[in-house]
Amino acid sequence: TSSHTRVGILNNPSSKIKEDNTAIARGILTAFLTQNNSNLKSFLSKLTKEETAKSLAAGTKITKFLISGMDGDTFEKKYNTLGLDIIKTHQMFCQEVLKLLPGQMAVTSNGR
Repeated sequence: TSSHTRVGILNNPSSKIKEDNTAIARGILTAFLTQNNSNLKSFLSKLTKEETAKSLAAGTKITKFLISGMDGDTFEKKYNTLGLDIIKTHQMFCQEVLKLLPGQMAVTSNGR
């Protein structure tokens, strides 16, 4: 959030939700919950790169991608306890309320 923009993320995966295929989604949610805006933007830019996704899929721990200034301990604790239910809830909201197909992307806006 800033005086100009607010951003939120909802996950709408197309595949079965498991720990090994939700590392990036859980990392993004954890960052939103634990980091300040300046660190959040830099971390999200790093986390959404293709080479990061490949590295995480190969077994690299997400904490390797934390940036300077982030509260790593708070991030790691929240990441390890986040669970998959929140992603399942996002998926259900996207499909039941927003009427999106599994994996379909959308942008919603609500101005002041």
